[in-house]
Amino acid sequence: MVETRRHRKTRVGLVVSDKSNKTIVVEVRRQVPHPLYGKVMQRRSKLAAHDENNEARTGDEVMVVETRPLSKTKRWRLVEITKKAQ
Repeated sequence: MVETRRHRKTRVGLVVSDKSNKTIVVEVRRQVPHPLYGKVMQRRSKLAAHDENNEARTGDEVMVVETRPLSKTKRWRLVEITKKAQ
């Protein structure tokens, strides 16, 4: 029996904290319409992501991918740094 690997979710966001060892906090912003009035609103969520080489810094724009649970809060892994902070 051959199992196919499911498509994993990816998100692009801004690193807001890199204080922990091998962990970054990424803020992901999205736009959603209000359910009743239809006005587009900004929503954000913070994701704890695994950074194996401690290469991401605060202010960097990064891409993270969903992965197996790595700790109590970490369910995401750093894929690449799309834009470095100045």
